[in-house]
Amino acid sequence: MLNPTRALSAFTALAAVLALPQVAHATDGYFVNGMGAKAKGAGGVAIAMPEDAVAIAANPAAAVAVGDRLDVGFEVFIPSRGAEITGNQAGLNGTWSGNGANPFILPEVAYARQINDTLAFGLVINGNGGMNTKYEKNPFGSFGAEGPAGVNLRQIFITPTLAARVAEGHSIGVSPILMLQSFSMTGIQPFTQFPGLSAAPTKMTNNGDDWSTGAGLRVGYLGQFGPAVKFGAFYQTKVWAKPFESYAGLFADGGDFDVPASWGAGVSIKATDKLTLGADYKRIEYSDVAAVGNPLALNLPFGAENGPGFGWKDVDVIKFGAVYQANEKLTLRAGYGRSDNPVPQSQTFLNLLAPGVVTDHFTAGATVKLKNKLELTGYVMHAPRNDVRGAGSIPDSFGGGEANVHLAETAVGASLGFLF
Repeated sequence: MLNPTRALSAFTALAAVLALPQVAHATDGYFVNGMGAKAKGAGGVAIAMPEDAVAIAANPAAAVAVGDRLDVGFEVFIPSRGAEITGNQAGLNGTWSGNGANPFILPEVAYARQINDTLAFGLVINGNGGMNTKYEKNPFGSFGAEGPAGVNLRQIFITPTLAARVAEGHSIGVSPILMLQSFSMTGIQPFTQFPGLSAAPTKMTNNGDDWSTGAGLRVGYLGQFGPAVKFGAFYQTKVWAKPFESYAGLFADGGDFDVPASWGAGVSIKATDKLTLGADYKRIEYSDVAAVGNPLALNLPFGAENGPGFGWKDVDVIKFGAVYQANEKLTLRAGYGRSDNPVPQSQTFLNLLAPGVVTDHFTAGATVKLKNKLELTGYVMHAPRNDVRGAGSIPDSFGGGEANVHLAETAVGASLGFLF
């Protein structure tokens, strides 16, 4: 049997490794499409269908439902992203690949412990989301740009959790969110030369990785209704972050880059002794963060108060998953998720650097019990290519024309679950 104290020590060491991942991946906009290997195999469903300790990051109330366990997982993530520019009068026309960096290894770790019959503690460290592009052949070369162009955004959440069973079959939970994020931009040097385009031209690009910390709060509810139905819900506040000072000339409000608020609900139904079906709905309020949601409009300079952003709109996300207990040792999963595309056709020009436009996600997974207290979970995910064609996307001051962007994603992952 795994010793809980040693497990927590191992968890802490692994958490330190997780603090510097390569990049967190973008699926639901730039948020991850699921919390934990089991959820990811079932389309990302977890709000009312918690199966491992990482599910606490989807719904803090789940801490009382997952038992005593440590989950350690990783994902190999391979995005395919790029752009096409047509009809431009300033020499930008061409087809451009943003795949200069691939693949990415993304770890996550989570720990849950039942304190008594009423209270449970949890701790999850995982990537909330991110975005990466690297155009080795710079799309802005005709403007005089040198070197590769691209962005690298990484967001890591550390969420200690306390959950309480408030009545038979009903629990609530709360998770303070501590965030560490980093950002870098390269290859857009010519835009620093446009008069009045940036409030701080020297803090717009090629300033290396800038790190920022932030904090927020997530609350959740999980309830059992009869022998077969569970319902869950969560609300996550905006995560308020310190500005990226090295990119104060790029992001609105002097480098401010908060994480948008999100909320959602889910249901799971035990259809038979072996089959459980689940569905989640989530809303992500990208438009409420100026750097992300403000449109590309040049009446204000980049970096100014309420200045231009990437023009992302709020998205609705739905997920469906099925879990089938084939036998005592094998559990099978499958699922589908659908996220709105956050990038309007009018906003594709700046978003060739951040084309978070995939919508459909198909997943499958399985868990094998290796021993009485040890299980291995694996999954695959594919998000087919989605293209967004620009419409009035490139300002006349940059030569006009259209920017068309695309993104596809494939991921495989595995997790070890230690039960004690």
